[in-house]
Amino acid sequence: MKEIYINHIAGILQVKAWQVENCADMFAEGNTIPFISRYRKEKTGGMDDATVAEVKHWVDVFEEMETRKATILKVIGDAGALTPELEDRIGNCVSSTELEDLYLPWRPKRRTRATVAKSLGLEPLADALLDKRTADPLRVAAGFVREGVATAEDALAGARDIIAERVAETAAVRENQRASFRLRRLVTKATKAAASDPEAAKYRSYFEYSMPLSRIQAHNLLAILRAQNEGFLSVGLDTDPEKCSAKAYYDFCKETGFPSPSCAFQVHQAVDDAFDRLIEPSISGEVIREAKQKADIESIGIFGDNLRQLLLSPPVGQKVTLAVDPGFRNGCKLAVLDGNGNLLDHTIIFPHPPQNDKVKALLTVQGLIDRYRVEAVAVGNGTASRETMEFLRRVDLPEECKVWTISEDGASIYSASEVAREEFPDEDVTVRGAVSIGRRLQDPLSELVKIDPKNLGVGQYQHDVDQGLLKEKLDNTVEACVNAVGVNLGTASPYLLQYVAGIGPSLARSIVSYRASAGGFKSREQLLEVPRLGPRAYQQCAGFLRVKGASNPLDDSAVHPESYFIVDRMAADLGVSVRDLVGNQELCSKIDPSRYVTPDVGLPTLNDIVKELAKPGLDPREAVTEFAFADYIHSIDDLRPGMELPGIITNITAFGAFVDIGLHENGLIHSSQMGKGGHADPSKVVKLHQQVRVSVLNVDLERGRIGLRLL
Repeated sequence: MKEIYINHIAGILQVKAWQVENCADMFAEGNTIPFISRYRKEKTGGMDDATVAEVKHWVDVFEEMETRKATILKVIGDAGALTPELEDRIGNCVSSTELEDLYLPWRPKRRTRATVAKSLGLEPLADALLDKRTADPLRVAAGFVREGVATAEDALAGARDIIAERVAETAAVRENQRASFRLRRLVTKATKAAASDPEAAKYRSYFEYSMPLSRIQAHNLLAILRAQNEGFLSVGLDTDPEKCSAKAYYDFCKETGFPSPSCAFQVHQAVDDAFDRLIEPSISGEVIREAKQKADIESIGIFGDNLRQLLLSPPVGQKVTLAVDPGFRNGCKLAVLDGNGNLLDHTIIFPHPPQNDKVKALLTVQGLIDRYRVEAVAVGNGTASRETMEFLRRVDLPEECKVWTISEDGASIYSASEVAREEFPDEDVTVRGAVSIGRRLQDPLSELVKIDPKNLGVGQYQHDVDQGLLKEKLDNTVEACVNAVGVNLGTASPYLLQYVAGIGPSLARSIVSYRASAGGFKSREQLLEVPRLGPRAYQQCAGFLRVKGASNPLDDSAVHPESYFIVDRMAADLGVSVRDLVGNQELCSKIDPSRYVTPDVGLPTLNDIVKELAKPGLDPREAVTEFAFADYIHSIDDLRPGMELPGIITNITAFGAFVDIGLHENGLIHSSQMGKGGHADPSKVVKLHQQVRVSVLNVDLERGRIGLRLL
């Protein structure tokens, strides 16, 4: 990769150029983000997976830019206009905006007023108007009267069109106008459609709105642009045409030379026209899109952080689980799962109105719990959730069996998906939905990877942001979480395996197919027998896969096979076997990592090895904790300002956090209600699924909104 790109990426990410260069080289060799961040710390300087992913993003951006530059240089070269200076400027570009500005004069165009004027032979007149030696523009223009150009005034008008397009395509003019526009205010007004459509009411605060573009919060800008797309708002910048046009005239003339005094009026007219017709609409749009891109990045970052927290939610583990998908008229769907999430039994009960068959429902639930020795109960948090939780209090649960409320977001999407049909071809969507709820309690990560993250209810304007950037961020987040936890090679589904570094969907299915035919895996090395899984894929994935009961205990740890020889030396130096060393913290404390440093293996890797040996396969997720909603709150009508309630954070945005307090409606803790000193960054105050205590500030029964304060 070129040095200019390496240095630019290093500056953006505030890292060293050598770190970026090493990452770029490793990407070129086919290494994955999880592998690099976990097993190549010496080369990255200890970058975490998020930073390595950022480097990968920018490496891809600049690789695309190089391809674009080659196309642009060819077009300009074919036009005979490529000077050494222009070629150098293009070659040194690190901004796509600057690159496209330089290319703009040669970019193929549709029919414009300037191209029409050129076809009438008026370009020499435009050149003459810009020439200091031209003393009488009208006399010169008279020489261009011909078919299609009736008068000298018509000729001058056509020449001004040509000049206007040149002004609008001058890179210096465009960049200086952008700098000015970025400082302006964004102004919005309600359209006629907003007055007659009740859907516009949610945008009421933007019907008469003005704010410096640089100060608008990301969520506000995304809401404004959504309203514009829906036809409820007109949006623009409060530019100063007179000052902007004067600045454009000066910048253009500085690039091309100032005209003679007799031609200045003609050029001024051309510049004014360029600003009104070409520059203002174009640059306004660019600057607003630029602001949106920043808002997208901020919102996508919040979404990624939320998703990471959601995927790393505490699991209850391999417990026999009764899953309940609650409902009123259609009943509560029950599914019993074994410790590995396999469906053992399912049925429906009707303990709520209109059927109110509580006795039969109670007997059914009790029978399932006793028959399968249920160890945990998962209840979806949708319709009738609160009523179902109260009903289950009548059930005689085993002493260690707890009841948990589980988010249903995305469960209906999963139940109707191709993945669900493959897993349960003979069951209907209600059974699949209940199974998903139960599995989310057992192992949230393994289950939630089957669902598009956009359907998990933890985003902010996820359908309005750049979908390519969003997918990249979410894919990287899912991959990072899966590899941070590690995957049981003996039981993992193909949907989980595909996120392991170096595998992907095709190899995941090959692994599962081989596992079935071979009766499981006895070692990591056996992976090399899987069809189409070669040495490169093995190198990338092996460290993240766990083989339970393997003859080599390191196969059930995060120690990479390439480092097994180091552990062999450590064990030999201590006079013990590898099996005796693994998991023995006292023995591990006696290891001096510095004794094993080599030109290829440094202290970061060695420290990781010793840490892993002390606690092999340690799950980074926290232990699950019990929680209960206030038992005296049943509906929003029961809420009163000042009430203090327990709740669970369900979503975090830039403007606040949403809290489940046991009702159908979630409450909102606005960012201004999160700290003693005014507004606080919600992502730095609370975490997803964190248990909190809140105070009720206000209740809007009409709109179903609950305002809360964090205690």
